[in-house]
Amino acid sequence: MLTPPGRLVLLDAATLYFRAFHALPSTITAPDGTPVGAVRGFLDMVAVLVDRLRPGQLVAGWDEDWRPAWRVELIPSYKAHRVAADGAEEVPEALGPQVELIAQVLAALGVPRVGAPGCEADDVLGVLATRAAATGTGADVVSGDRDLLQLVDDAAAGGAGIRVVYIGRGVRDAEVVDAAALAARYGLDPARAGDAYADLAVLRGDPSDGLPGVAGIGEKTAAALLARYGDLPALLCAVDRGDPALSPTQRRHLLDARDYLTAAPRVVRVLREADVPALPPAPPSLRGAVDDAALDALAQRWGLRSSVDRVLAVLAG
Repeated sequence: MLTPPGRLVLLDAATLYFRAFHALPSTITAPDGTPVGAVRGFLDMVAVLVDRLRPGQLVAGWDEDWRPAWRVELIPSYKAHRVAADGAEEVPEALGPQVELIAQVLAALGVPRVGAPGCEADDVLGVLATRAAATGTGADVVSGDRDLLQLVDDAAAGGAGIRVVYIGRGVRDAEVVDAAALAARYGLDPARAGDAYADLAVLRGDPSDGLPGVAGIGEKTAAALLARYGDLPALLCAVDRGDPALSPTQRRHLLDARDYLTAAPRVVRVLREADVPALPPAPPSLRGAVDDAALDALAQRWGLRSSVDRVLAVLAG
């Protein structure tokens, strides 16, 4: 078991279904020939996670707005390379219908699927995790997106804060990242590891999201600068006063990126407060929340019996 049982477990649903889609062959199909590999893979990953995390409540974060206008206004290049001709997110043709089916299966399993206007799934997860930490429940956020490492904050007594179950190397090799682990990995202050990681992400940038970062400042240099100055505002103050501890090249690059560094923190930081629906009360048991008739119909129609049975077995365990 990766973490103490009974915590709120928040799934970054897109991470799971994109990984499932790319990991499994397109030859996995329903009886009518429709591809369902992403659905089967998604369910198999959920089964592994439930078995290892034993959540008190399981919730899927969903993208209602994958590229919010307010982020694009701040940095126009944000996710621009992933925009399809119709303005929606560019998604493999065979995946789109499977995402709709995954939503139906989650509903039949009794797993709330939560999204909110103007919010990416990351923001939804950030808001829900922050609420859980404030009430003392604690939350484990499951994702392969390193941006969500900024949510780590397990300083509350009894570990009732927020941890990230990072699946960058796969679900079976999931790693629980707490403040100590995050601080050790990146050389950050353990007392503010999550916030410091967000500053690091701003400086480093992320080409996959259209965020350029600061020229010449990669992850190691960003971590070293934050270790010296504490946070991004203090670093920028050092730039303005011409701190001799900064090399001329570093100072020039930071000055050249000033417009980006003014806008990027709001873009990079996951929301902690937003108009996100409240969660329903946690069920007495995860298995008891299942709509068996609806789930059986989906399993029969789409050839999902083995994957559905695997999930049901761990929910009952």
